[in-house]
Amino acid sequence: MTAADKASFYENLIAEAKAVIDGEHDAIANLSNVSSLVAHALNGSSLHGKKTYNWVGFYLMRKGELVLGPFQGKVACIRIKPGRGVCGASVVRKAAVLVPNVHHFADHIACDSASNSNSELVLPLFSPTGDVIGVFDLDCEQEDGFTEEDQAGLEPIVRALEKECDWSSIY
Repeated sequence: MTAADKASFYENLIAEAKAVIDGEHDAIANLSNVSSLVAHALNGSSLHGKKTYNWVGFYLMRKGELVLGPFQGKVACIRIKPGRGVCGASVVRKAAVLVPNVHHFADHIACDSASNSNSELVLPLFSPTGDVIGVFDLDCEQEDGFTEEDQAGLEPIVRALEKECDWSSIY
């Protein structure tokens, strides 16, 4: 896989995501469709080799903690406090967190005993005032499942969601 191939993959994915959410302002509907779109795109792409992306979804800030939102994957933790795990670290840092090996990340949260995630990428979603209103969480069964190219490719999708969604029913 070349860098150009991966860039093309993300250009197409960004265009698809923007087309799916264009004109729709319901946050839950948009988050649901985007989690499905991204999960199927990652798992269906030969660009990512034999990697299996086993969880793609959102956690939303409610009353000071992350609460499970729309996702594709196995049963997940329902609530995560800021500072806990990779998702909580993203909230506190107000920045994306890319973890090549979750077993080397202090305070990583394995949501169930059958969890076979080995790498993770979390991108925060921001309100217009700069507050974290949620996170986009992606897990991969293989170590090094995500690169900075993946992060850069997914960030425009998160920014589009921030702009298109009506978040008033969420926070």
